[in-house]
Amino acid sequence: MSRAEREQFLAQPHVGVLSVLEDGAPLTIPIWYGYLAGGPVSVITGRDSRKARAVQTAGWLSLCAQDEAWPYKYVTASGPASVVGPAGHADQRAMAARYLGDQGADEYMAWVTASGEADEQIVIEMTPQTWLTVDYGKPG
Repeated sequence: MSRAEREQFLAQPHVGVLSVLEDGAPLTIPIWYGYLAGGPVSVITGRDSRKARAVQTAGWLSLCAQDEAWPYKYVTASGPASVVGPAGHADQRAMAARYLGDQGADEYMAWVTASGEADEQIVIEMTPQTWLTVDYGKPG
């Protein structure tokens, strides 16, 4: 993929697969993410989650997004990562709306607010430094 193609692909709302080193072994989990071409990859997670602790320790993460239908495509971006602050309700709702639409985001926010987890979320940002990309729909 060209740079523009990979950035356009990553900007779409695929469920990403985040990988981070945890105690010498990879921790790999599906996650929602946000990305605008040329910017950082952002994820929202619980302040005390395993992935948050692992990212804070490792200072690096990888994220893979893929199309599961033919022609298969994927983009993997890796780079330095850190917690940039708390995830406010507007941040959380925007991420939920990216994946669930407006009505689903409202329902999601009602659920996380009622559970008490909404106030425990943080934003992690990763600056892509390395990329792996494949588009099996392209010849060669």
